[in-house]
Amino acid sequence: MKASELNPHRQPDTPLYMQLYQRYRDAISAGRLRPGERVPSIRTLASELHVARGTVEMAWQMLVSEGYLVTEGAAGTRVSPHMATLPGAAHPGQKPGNTDGLPYQMHQMGNPLPFQPGLPAFDAFPRKIWARLSGQTLRRVEATMMNYPDPAGYAPLREAIATYLGISRGIRCAPEQVFITIGYQGALELLCRTVLRAGDRGWYENPGYFPGREVLQQMGMTLTPVPVDKEGLQVSIGQQMAPDARFAVVTPSHQSPTGVALSLPRRLALLAWANQKDAWIIEDDYDSEFRYHGHPLPALKSLDHEQRVLYTGTFSKVLFPGLRLAYLVVPRALQQTFHEAVNRWPGPGSVLPQAMVAAFMQQGHFARHLRKMRQLYAVRRGYLVEALERMAGSQLHIQPQAGGIQVLALLNQHQCDKTLAAAAQAAGLGIRALSEWDATSHQHNGLLMGFTNFASAPDAQAAVKRLSALWVP
Repeated sequence: MKASELNPHRQPDTPLYMQLYQRYRDAISAGRLRPGERVPSIRTLASELHVARGTVEMAWQMLVSEGYLVTEGAAGTRVSPHMATLPGAAHPGQKPGNTDGLPYQMHQMGNPLPFQPGLPAFDAFPRKIWARLSGQTLRRVEATMMNYPDPAGYAPLREAIATYLGISRGIRCAPEQVFITIGYQGALELLCRTVLRAGDRGWYENPGYFPGREVLQQMGMTLTPVPVDKEGLQVSIGQQMAPDARFAVVTPSHQSPTGVALSLPRRLALLAWANQKDAWIIEDDYDSEFRYHGHPLPALKSLDHEQRVLYTGTFSKVLFPGLRLAYLVVPRALQQTFHEAVNRWPGPGSVLPQAMVAAFMQQGHFARHLRKMRQLYAVRRGYLVEALERMAGSQLHIQPQAGGIQVLALLNQHQCDKTLAAAAQAAGLGIRALSEWDATSHQHNGLLMGFTNFASAPDAQAAVKRLSALWVP
């Protein structure tokens, strides 16, 4: 495939490196660039596009860090041979974009689908500010950015995160306790390689975030699904089911996927259990930034006087998932252990995206963006809830939620969430079945529907109309 066919279209509102990254990512995903196929060198492509080498390098580093490309030294850079084994990869002879018979992916690539959960509002992202920061960052590339990066992450970003957490989440931590990782998966893998051992048993919320569950199982952890009710994780049941557990994974501020908050008595009971058993609590502060009634709830970590909580957060939902940046806050007593561990770890990738996020936070854009998104998402959630109640109110029950970026609707007994979700996905709708989050008997029956990218009430109404056509009479 000719490189000229993948040249970006110079969209003024999107940084050039991001356009280049998206064009090559989409070409690889669709099979237009085959596994093992060589791509142009940074020097060659920069010369062809008449752009700075740093622009191409930034796009290439993102593609390498996400596994789309592999570098082979003097042999150049090629499409990863592992792309041939991915569920969404095209096979020889298959037409680009043809996904017949292929499983639905958790993280759909390309443009967002209607109802696709877990995504921020792409149309509301401050692209002009981001583009300006991109230019500023590239112009001031310092020696520290060109040298081998700190495997713990870019220092100014770690400082900005520590400051933000102290103000917004009540977490007192030093930058040395903050570690940048490649997504939430990277944080879990670092934890498994540092404070956990293969075979360790842990509590996991049920229903709970299944991609995280799969990562832990792949790393050799043994998980006990502990039920969740209207107050969150049932700590007493966890103690009965797995009294020897060495860790617990929780989403206390906004449980994934039910949206409930872990009550204060349960928080204190969980902390007491960890202190007594010398166990670790992995706090995934899922969607905590988006609470539409009152202030965000304090993090469980803010109550952690005995230093048993390992806190994780991500920029995927507050900025955009293409960044693949997350962070882990560890107890002060463990910071040296983690620093030694990351020296044997690939690290969080390119410094340039980290530097841009750091500038975005330091200059106040991050806080303003969050305030704007809270207001916008409250409105857009209303668009979807109103359309669902008007067109499909008798078919489902919408769970009350104080925040988050998706709606959970429980189905009537004669509807099967997996069957309905599969039909919706085949029709181009990004709905997810609640039972996918259930690790046991799959008794949960409902739909998870994202609303952030419904820009108007008619948009939501049109999507719900398409969905309602799939209901079983």
